[in-house]
Amino acid sequence: MPAAKKVALVADIKQDLERAEVAIGSDHSGLDVQAFQALRRALSPANVRVRVVKNSLTKLAAEEAGRPEMADLLQGPTTLTLGYGDPVAPARLLMEYLRAERVDLPIYGGWLEGRVLSAAEVEELAKTPSREELIAQIAGKLRSPVQNLAGLLQATLRDFNGLVEARANQLEEGEAA
Repeated sequence: MPAAKKVALVADIKQDLERAEVAIGSDHSGLDVQAFQALRRALSPANVRVRVVKNSLTKLAAEEAGRPEMADLLQGPTTLTLGYGDPVAPARLLMEYLRAERVDLPIYGGWLEGRVLSAAEVEELAKTPSREELIAQIAGKLRSPVQNLAGLLQATLRDFNGLVEARANQLEEGEAA
C-alpha cells in the first residue's frame, strides 16, 4: 500500500505535467541550495516552475497524466523545468541563465507537444523567437507589400499631377506668346 504522502506527491506532479506546455529535464547535482534557489527566482517571472523530482514517482505521474513520453527526461538526479505559457520562454531563460551565471547544468532533454527533444533540440528551441516576436515579424511582412503598393500609387499620382501641371504651364506659355 503506497504511503499517502507519495500518493499526494504523484497527484501534485501529475497536475504539473498536465498543465505544462514544455518540460526540460536536467541534472541538478552540481548546484548548491543557493544556486538552485537563484535559478528558480530567475525563471519564475516567465510562468516557469523548476522542481526536483523523484524519477519513480514522476514516471507514475507521467503515465497518469497521459504523457508517458515525459519519462524519457528522467535520468539520474532530475530537475524538471516546466513552462505553462510560451513554450519557448523556459528554454530561452534557462539557457540564458546558465550562460550568464556560468553554471554547468547538464540537460537530459525536453518535451514539447507530445514529442521528446534531445539536449541539442532544447538549445535550438531556446534560439527560437518568442510568440510575440514571430507575430510581429509576420505582421511586418504582411504590411510591407501594402506599404509598397501605397507608395507606388502615391508616386503615380504625383507623377501624373506633375505632367498635368507641366502641360498647363506649356499651354499658358503658348497663349502668352
